[in-house]
Amino acid sequence: MLLFVLTESCSQEAKQKYVLEEVSTAPQLNVADLVAEVHEIIHPLGTTIETRILAPANFQRTVEKENSYPEYLRSLPLKPHGSEVMLFNGDFKPNYDTYDAVIDMEVGNKDLHQCADAVMRLRAEYLWNEERYDEIHFNFTNGFSVDYTKWIEGSRMVVKGNKTHWVNKSIPSKTYQDFWGYMELIFNYAGTLSLSKELIPVEIKDIKIGDVFIWGGSPGHAVLVIDMAKNPATNEKLFLLAQSYMPAQEIQLLQNPNNEKLSPWNSVSEIGDEIITPEWVFQTSDLKRVKK
Repeated sequence: MLLFVLTESCSQEAKQKYVLEEVSTAPQLNVADLVAEVHEIIHPLGTTIETRILAPANFQRTVEKENSYPEYLRSLPLKPHGSEVMLFNGDFKPNYDTYDAVIDMEVGNKDLHQCADAVMRLRAEYLWNEERYDEIHFNFTNGFSVDYTKWIEGSRMVVKGNKTHWVNKSIPSKTYQDFWGYMELIFNYAGTLSLSKELIPVEIKDIKIGDVFIWGGSPGHAVLVIDMAKNPATNEKLFLLAQSYMPAQEIQLLQNPNNEKLSPWNSVSEIGDEIITPEWVFQTSDLKRVKK
C-alpha cells in the first residue's frame, strides 16, 4: 500500500423529500427544531454517512459488496449533526463552510493524524477489523516498507536519519492498542509524498469509493472518496469527499463549494480539469487508487 521517512504534513439536487426516521441513539429534537433543520439532502438524525447524507432525487447509492471497504466507509459513524471538528489537543476547528459532518473516531492526542494519515488509517482500520493483517503495509518517505505482520510478531522499527531497520523488541500482539501504535509510527514517517507513490492513477470517469485525490509534497494534501451515488437513467456519478487536515484533527465530510444545492455531493459531470475543495484545489489527474 504505502511508505516514507521525512515527516510530511498537509497544508493549508435535485430536491429530495426529507423523510424523518426514528433513530434511538440520535439526540432528540422537538418539531420546531426539526423544521429548522430540514435540508434537501442532509438528514440531521442520521448516525452514519449513509443515513445522514441522502442521495438526491433520481440518484441511488452505488451497490457495493457486503463487508467491502466501500460499505465500511459509508457506514462510518457520525457525531451529532452540527458538531465541530475536534483537534488532537481538544480545541475545535470552526466550520467556515468547510464540512457537513464529523466522523466519530478518535484521532489520538498527538499532532500526527493529518490528511494522508486519515486515508491510510481508514484503509488499515478496515483491514484490521477484517483480520486481513497481511494486507496492511505502508512505505516510509525513504521507501522502507513497514508490514503490520512483522509488528504483530513483536518487531519494532528503528529510525536513524534516513536509515531504517527492524529489531525484535516486543511480545507478539494483535490488540487494537498495539495496532494504533503501528499507525502512529506510519503517521510519523509517511505522508502525501509516500502515499502518492504507492497509488496508481485513475481516470475521473472511473472513480470509485476508496479512491484518493492526492497531491504529494510538503505541503501536500489528500482527500478520500468516501461514498458514491449514480443516476441509473443517465449514468451520472456523484461522490462525497472526506479529509483530515493540520493540525491533526477528526475526519470531516467536505462541503461542495461549487454547487450549494448539490452539496456535499460532487458531480463528475461538473468537473473540468480541476476539482475545488474547501481547503485545496486538485487536478482531476490527481485521482489515484490502491494497487490490487
